[in-house]
Amino acid sequence: MEFIIWLVVTAATVVPMLKLLPHFGVNKNWAFAAVIPLGALVLLWVMAMKLQELEKR
Repeated sequence: MEFIIWLVVTAATVVPMLKLLPHFGVNKNWAFAAVIPLGALVLLWVMAMKLQELEKR
């Protein structure tokens, strides 16, 4: 049962990342890093850093 919950949460994380990452200049295939533990947090951090970079311009 935990595996099914993990799959649902992972899919709910990867699908939006596939659409968001290209807007921040990151290859969309990096969205699959959300499968590993803490991968989503790292992707959010990278997106935040890119957003700060874009705001400076």
